[in-house]
Amino acid sequence: MIWDDEGYLLSKVNYSENSVIVNLLTLNHGRCSGIVYGGSSRKIKKYLQIGNKLFLSFKSSKEGKIGYFKIELIKAVAPFFFGNKKKISCLLSAASILKIILPEEQVNKKIFYSLEDLINVLYKKKWIIFYIYWEQLLVSESGYDINLFKENKFNVHVNGISFKVPKLFNKKSSIHATKNEINEALIFNKNLIVSNFLDGKIIKIPRSRFTLEKYYN
Repeated sequence: MIWDDEGYLLSKVNYSENSVIVNLLTLNHGRCSGIVYGGSSRKIKKYLQIGNKLFLSFKSSKEGKIGYFKIELIKAVAPFFFGNKKKISCLLSAASILKIILPEEQVNKKIFYSLEDLINVLYKKKWIIFYIYWEQLLVSESGYDINLFKENKFNVHVNGISFKVPKLFNKKSSIHATKNEINEALIFNKNLIVSNFLDGKIIKIPRSRFTLEKYYN
């Protein structure tokens, strides 16, 4: 199996002395993983930053077997936010949640482009509001549409559990949301993700997601 694509780096882990296993969200092949030979070298290592956009050439000897990537940098993303702990936490949180929620090799271009939009919004003010809406989109696109923005709801029921809808989702202009309202919405989204995707599983909410939430306590 051979293909070329573009994708955003979601995670990486050392595989051998010179190689790493990467996990990416790609445009035409969904979430996928593979080995990057030389991934620990100085040249390639600087490309493998979470959130960076990469051009990928994939090769596998057999379908269903882990393959190999050759990569080229399309756009460096992470380095622009190294000096901003909140935004780095946001980027890491988005990448980690995508890795947890999305099934492998299931194409969803809407989610791919939504991640691209989120990254672009990180350069602007009120990016946290967009991130909150982005999590809602992710939950909805994964099969759990609770229509928060289509009607005035004060409570929603998910898997037999009642959740109070945060004020931020009922406000006409969420751009003026308070710190407390942002925190309330982040907690609400986290509970939805746990209830719909992680309940009863070993996998937990990523630490970066908790860190992001703490900034708005």
